[in-house]
Amino acid sequence: MEPKFAQAEVEVMEEFWKHGRLSIREIQEAFPEPERPPYTSIQTIVYRLEEKGAVRRVRKIGNAHIFEAVVSRQQVSGRFVDELLSLFGGRAQTVMAHLVESGKLTREDIRETEKLIDELEGPADGRKK
Repeated sequence: MEPKFAQAEVEVMEEFWKHGRLSIREIQEAFPEPERPPYTSIQTIVYRLEEKGAVRRVRKIGNAHIFEAVVSRQQVSGRFVDELLSLFGGRAQTVMAHLVESGKLTREDIRETEKLIDELEGPADGRKK
């Protein structure tokens, strides 16, 4: 089972997905100055992510450990979507209706989704494209 992530953990993971291998100091400095969390807060989050198997230490430079992501953005976002769907009884249609009504899902989004479904399903005769 994939681990669940708190919002702060996802924000730290975003830095790994954008930049690759990072030290705790580099992650902390990536946050904008007015809202920059303390070093110890980032350290706690990174260690928690390490315990969950989401990041790993790859080397040590001086006193600084360098970490990298083990899980991908796609894996984590897929988990969030699955959890969201479960809140709506597992029905994507309910979520899509809400997105359409709120203006967050456009006809272009639907066209792109239909193309993806066509690619995944392949031709009607069962052969892959």
